Amino acid sequence: MISIKVLGSGCANCKKLEALAHQVVDQKGLEAEFTKVTEYGDILKYNVMSTPGLVINEKVVSSGRIPSVMEISAWLDAVN
Repeated sequence: MISIKVLGSGCANCKKLEALAHQVVDQKGLEAEFTKVTEYGDILKYNVMSTPGLVINEKVVSSGRIPSVMEISAWLDAVN
């Protein structure tokens, strides 16, 4: 199972990133566990200075922007 974490306070961009990640996981028929990391101290543990951040299997793949569906898809293909 793939571990996906969305780092951020829960703002609109964080919610959009989470929705896009769910969309790609559903399209690919993957099993993934989603976690929201909202505490600032926990976010800093990933060395992310701007949110939203996306972590796949404990690797930060994106921060400070909303990646495209194609980018998220490629990252998931790389770990699957």
